[in-house]
Amino acid sequence: MIQIISGEKGEGKSKHLIDMANKKVKETLGHIVYLNNDREHMYQLNYKIRFIVVDEFPIRNCREFLGFICGIIAQDHDIDYIYIDGLLKFTRLSVEEAQNFIEELLQIGEKYNVHFVIGMSCKNKDIPEPLKSYLIA
Repeated sequence: MIQIISGEKGEGKSKHLIDMANKKVKETLGHIVYLNNDREHMYQLNYKIRFIVVDEFPIRNCREFLGFICGIIAQDHDIDYIYIDGLLKFTRLSVEEAQNFIEELLQIGEKYNVHFVIGMSCKNKDIPEPLKSYLIA
């Protein structure tokens, strides 16, 4: 399953993602992973959530980021949710280009039973039409 939260910088996407993750950790029996580009929000997350600073790893493009996510899933078969706070930044893709990447995440999620909640810095109107059904905010 894929859920997308979009909005421009400063509109509260990270806060929304953090609130969702903190709520979900109380409801799920599986593990939760939160991917961010810095440690700014680290202490706002429940201690049971695995927080990963993506910028600490040499990820240069969307293929490497996809491999990174697959590696996370491969090392922990109990992951239920992965929160990605800043997909476009991590993948270095435009909103339009992100569609194929998100479709790949959907396939991975279905295969390994992982839910992805994605924060994207863009306006809702800029989200490609096939992805609009995943918008939750």
